[in-house]
Amino acid sequence: MHNFLPIAYFENQFVPFAEAKISIATHALHYGTGAFGGMRGIPNPDNPEQILLFRLDRHSQRLSNSAKFLNYDLPADKIQQVIIDFVQKNKPDKSFYIRPFIYTSDLGIAPRLHNIKKDFFVYGLELGDYLPPDGISCRISSWYRQEDRSLPLRGKISGAYITSSLAKTEAVESGFDEALLMNSQGKVGEASGMNIFIVRNGKLITPGFEQDILEGITRDSVITIAQDLGIEVIERPIDKTELLIADEVFLSGTAAKITPIKQIENYHLPSERPVTDKLKEELTAITENKTKKYQDWVYTINI
Repeated sequence: MHNFLPIAYFENQFVPFAEAKISIATHALHYGTGAFGGMRGIPNPDNPEQILLFRLDRHSQRLSNSAKFLNYDLPADKIQQVIIDFVQKNKPDKSFYIRPFIYTSDLGIAPRLHNIKKDFFVYGLELGDYLPPDGISCRISSWYRQEDRSLPLRGKISGAYITSSLAKTEAVESGFDEALLMNSQGKVGEASGMNIFIVRNGKLITPGFEQDILEGITRDSVITIAQDLGIEVIERPIDKTELLIADEVFLSGTAAKITPIKQIENYHLPSERPVTDKLKEELTAITENKTKKYQDWVYTINI
């Protein structure tokens, strides 16, 4: 049961969430011709009259870039302003998640991106921990991450998430919390909706963008934090066997934040996770606006 925020942005205006509805003939519903974003917000722990949004500018820019793949010009500054207005109208008092969505809103039946109306909506819901924060179990999915030559993987294109959905359900129905997808070269890609990191010999390792992964904003944040802490970060292909002998493995994402992995298939990983724990502690402090060095990552909205 989701607790949705009461106001949505729909068809260029703010309306009650229950009134924001689309037709069953909507083009994007049939062809996956949409793109979405996701960002977290929290009430400021030190000032209940303020809301803190994590990396609003980067999220807005990524969604604007995703729109380009749909042949739609939606400036990042417009997205950002709509989200600010959205938060001010809803005045959330708990941790929440914002879902902006771009889509082909015509009622046509031909799969295309030209000569078709596009639209943009925003809604939100209360959201605590997306995954168990103390650690999860994962299986290697039988489904593979798509290739950038077939789908624009640098955008969060809605149709691409059929693979994530198949992998997630396969994992959960076989007794695991989450799925890990290999890419078409047989290297580690990402989870169903998160990037992945491993720690070996004190070094933080993650697949590079050439491995057909999403340009994750939390991923980028983790890399920056780690480098500032003096942790060496290496972006390179990762073999499946490295997952099984890593000192630490964790996922990163807007919903997942930093979530440690405690088991992959039948392999149990070390319970001591000093690097993961330190990065998680730092990221939490940053999102709560308690670290001056990263204050430009946190957008403050007065409500």
